[in-house]
Amino acid sequence: MGLLVNGEWRDDWYDTKSSGGRFVRSESAFRNWVTPDGSPGPSGVGGFKAEPGRYHLYVALSCPWAHRTVIFRKLKRLEEVISISYVGPAMGNRGWAFDNGGGANFGATPDTVNAARHLYEIYLKAKPDYTGRVTVPVLWDKQTGTIVNNESSEIIRMLNSAFDRWGDASLDFYPRELRDEIDRINAVIYPNVNNGVYRCGFATSQEAYEEAFDALFATLDDLDSRLSRQRYLVGNRLTEADWRLFTTLVRFDPVYHGHFKCNLRRIVDYPNLWPYTRDLYQVPGVAETCDIKQIKQHYYWSQVTVNPSRIVAKGPAIDFTAPHDRARLGMH
Repeated sequence: MGLLVNGEWRDDWYDTKSSGGRFVRSESAFRNWVTPDGSPGPSGVGGFKAEPGRYHLYVALSCPWAHRTVIFRKLKRLEEVISISYVGPAMGNRGWAFDNGGGANFGATPDTVNAARHLYEIYLKAKPDYTGRVTVPVLWDKQTGTIVNNESSEIIRMLNSAFDRWGDASLDFYPRELRDEIDRINAVIYPNVNNGVYRCGFATSQEAYEEAFDALFATLDDLDSRLSRQRYLVGNRLTEADWRLFTTLVRFDPVYHGHFKCNLRRIVDYPNLWPYTRDLYQVPGVAETCDIKQIKQHYYWSQVTVNPSRIVAKGPAIDFTAPHDRARLGMH
C-alpha cells in the first residue's frame, strides 16, 4: 500500500498520526474528462475526444472504486470501445502489479498498452515527478500517452454518456431530471458508507473507529428504510447512485464485517438492503464483474497492517443469486 514521492516509490502505509487516528483519503490527482467533442469537462483541460480504441482502463476486480468502472463498461456495452488491463488482488511491496505468473496475485493480466509490471509505472509515464497514492481505476489515453483521470466517480460519468455513439445510448444512469437527487444521496453514501468502511478499518484510535462505525450503521439503517418504499435509491429507476453503493455492499459481508470491524450487522441481516444487493447483482452482466475470491485475497492478504498473518478468510457462504422479489416495488 505504497505511494510515489517525487517519482520515487515508497512502501508506506497511511499516516493517521496528524488526524487523531482518522483515515483521510487523498484527492485524486488526474481530473481531465473525455467528452464527445474533446471540449473541457467539469475539471481539467480539453483535448480528450471520445473515440473507439483510443482509451484504456487499468482496474482491479478486487477494488470497489475500480469495480464501478468495470460495471459501467459492461452495461454500456463499451468492451469493444475501451480496452482494459487488470492488476491482480495481491499488493506486495511494489503496489498493484500486472501478471506475474499467478500465485498470490492470481487474476492479473499483462499491461497490453505500456508493458508495465506495476501500476506505479503508469503514473510515472504520465508524470515523472508524481507525488501521491497509486490507485485504480486509471483511464489512459493511448494517443497522447497520459492519464486522463483516476477518479472513479468521474470516470463512470464519462462512460455513461461520452461514448454513446458506440455504446448503449439507451441506458442513462445519470439522467438530467434526477441529477440533484443522485448528487444528494451520493454525498451521504460516499463519506459514511463507501469511504466509511475504510474509516473504520484504517482507524488507529478507538474514538476515530467508533465515530466512523456509528455513521456507517446509521446510514445503512436509513438506506434500508428508504429501500422499503422503493426499488432503487432514487425512486424506481436504476441510477449511478445504486452502482456506487453496490460495490461496497457486495464486499461488506465477505470483508468489511470482519476485516474492517464493521460488525454491528451484516448486509444479510437487513430486510431491504440484502434483497436490493441481490437485485443489482442479478442485473445481466453484473455477476461476472464480481470476483469474491479476488476481493478477499486483496483485503486479507495485502493489508498486512490490518491483518499481519495474511490468512484469507474462507467464509462466509453467501448466495447472491437467491430470489429477491424487489420488482414488486416498481419496475425501472
